[in-house]
Amino acid sequence: MPSIADTAMEMIQWVFPEHAGAPGQIHGGRMMEWITKAGTMAAARVARGTVVLGAMDDIDFLSPVRIGSIAILRAQVEYVGETSLEVGVRVWSENVTTGERNVTLNSHLVFVSVDEDIRPRLAPQKIEPRDPAEAALVEAARARRERRLARFAEKAARAAETGGDADEDIRWRFESVRPVHPEDALFGSMMFPGRMLMNIDEAGGILSARYCRGLVMTACLDALDFYSPIFTHEVLTLRAGLNHVGTSSLEVGVKVLAERPWTGEVRHACTAFLTFVHLGMDLRPRPCPAFTPETPGERRRWEAALARRELRLERVKRLKATLLEERR
Repeated sequence: MPSIADTAMEMIQWVFPEHAGAPGQIHGGRMMEWITKAGTMAAARVARGTVVLGAMDDIDFLSPVRIGSIAILRAQVEYVGETSLEVGVRVWSENVTTGERNVTLNSHLVFVSVDEDIRPRLAPQKIEPRDPAEAALVEAARARRERRLARFAEKAARAAETGGDADEDIRWRFESVRPVHPEDALFGSMMFPGRMLMNIDEAGGILSARYCRGLVMTACLDALDFYSPIFTHEVLTLRAGLNHVGTSSLEVGVKVLAERPWTGEVRHACTAFLTFVHLGMDLRPRPCPAFTPETPGERRRWEAALARRELRLERVKRLKATLLEERR
């Protein structure tokens, strides 16, 4: 059986001006697309076939990737279940003038091995950790899996109580619609999730920029859960809503609906929670306009966002401690 190190692969991208979001640095959605591409390659190699993205447990941006630098993405499979594969992706930014490299991002993705009919199939091989460090990665992946299952159960319980995911009475929202083209697909007619992440980040970013009346930068993604594959020729509706506003950051939830125009069927395809930072023209964080939740929907979103914020702060604290230990 392969070790985690045996599954590792690198993808390298030069960051061009066309990849920019805020002036001089990469667009968060573009980086998410690259992360998904690297993770898909690592997972498909181990699964020896088609894989689909089932969830993203976290994406933490530690520092921006500048235009003109080189982005180095390293993906590795850290745990294999019956049909699922947990993949970690870390990104370094390299200054081509000095050669200096810095970790700029860390993320964890979950893929499902599927057959030609998009039904889950058994993963052909497992992962065997080769040392205590790899064993720790396996245990961390199992812990994330337990939290993810609890998240799914909580959503199912809430849907049962409310009768579904009805739109709530929130004041700050944004909606966009786009078709899924053949060039959006990777395996057969399924939309490549990296393209979806680009759309999700753009929807959240537009709402955040409108609210702040200024530039915003993606800081993290706390959770993205896919409930259904998306196919070419379908129509996507992305609904972004403001969840929480802090000192210089704000959380936005994005819900994606997939529609089959020829039947009128609409289904909930995925949900994501993203945090953006408000930037001044000097690209430094600046205060967000104050926000007070007033409606029941706004208050529910606010409380849920506070719980995610506590988990996020603890997660980033652990990540920074790990990176500091690795540099010693």
